[in-house]
Amino acid sequence: MAATQEALYPALDLELSWSERELPERERTKHVHRLHPYLGKFVPQLVEALLERHVPRGGRVLDPFAGSGTTLVQALESGYDAAGVDIAGFNALLVRVKTRPYNLDALRRDLRWAHAQAEAFAPRGRYPREASDYVRSWYAPAAAEELAHFRSLVEQVGSSDVLRVVLARAARSARRTTHFDLDFPKRPQTEPYWCHKHRRSCRPAESARRFLLRYTLDTLDRIEAFAAVRAPGRVARVLHGDARSIDLEGPYDGVVTSPPYPGLIDYHEQHRYAYELLGLDERRERELGRPARGTGRAAIEEYVEGVAAVLANARRSLALGGRVCIVVNDRRDLYPEVLRRAGLRLVDRHERHVNRRTGRRAGEYFESILVAVAN
Repeated sequence: MAATQEALYPALDLELSWSERELPERERTKHVHRLHPYLGKFVPQLVEALLERHVPRGGRVLDPFAGSGTTLVQALESGYDAAGVDIAGFNALLVRVKTRPYNLDALRRDLRWAHAQAEAFAPRGRYPREASDYVRSWYAPAAAEELAHFRSLVEQVGSSDVLRVVLARAARSARRTTHFDLDFPKRPQTEPYWCHKHRRSCRPAESARRFLLRYTLDTLDRIEAFAAVRAPGRVARVLHGDARSIDLEGPYDGVVTSPPYPGLIDYHEQHRYAYELLGLDERRERELGRPARGTGRAAIEEYVEGVAAVLANARRSLALGGRVCIVVNDRRDLYPEVLRRAGLRLVDRHERHVNRRTGRRAGEYFESILVAVAN
């Protein structure tokens, strides 16, 4: 008889470890969690469980590494107020769009109007005069025209930030790249290629139109779905800045966060297309763990000091007895020192199995949830 999960992983917290059958993709990416692809995010069900275990019901929760906003969105659904900080301008935009309360009638009018405008637009097959070198390299002429036209619609509606996220999502899909390498494209793909995803010969995108139309309606559906389940009266605040020093506007009853890993993902480069097309404020030099820094001794020390400074700032904003939950794969054993420098003391620890189920990076790994309090 095959070994059970309990026998294979006796040290795991099985209430925080889900199989694909127990937690299918549609549940992991429900409503606004899939407004835009984002690497390195945790599942909302994990946040839900940590809030229930470690943050007083109905309290206020902070995520100083807000990323795509999973903690804030789940907090609103679970009946908490929330705040998040991120150094990346696109991340801050995305989280604001996910968590803002909407007049749904006005949102429907704006997005359906934008959909009609995009559907009626006929590209001429020439790059816009103002197209940057990046746009000319990564987009076919018609796609560049369609994206530029959609960008011109943004300021004509009240739901401008929502259209910006739709534009960014379409721009990601419309790049000249292979279907199986949307996460980390290294160079534009201009010729037909053998597609590992579809197991046939494919061509790079020539148009952005179908993505703009599909994502405009999908975004509306997802925001409406979240509006139906978010707890009434609960609010989220999004701060764009450096969580090491920004005023966090506490107090908070708890922290639920997942810091970036050293040398793994450049969170600005991941969304380069958004910065190029939307003209967002770029602060990549202050991003913690950025791959360009490497993983040498100096880079790791910089990372430890930076994460500790963020958590120390969060600690100063905690209500008495508030807990800090940190989701991390600490294979370098950095977090004992991070916690010490941050003035935090470990009081609990959960281990979980993670099955990364999709994409070419699919595979399994393990995470720890470190639960700490102020010294």
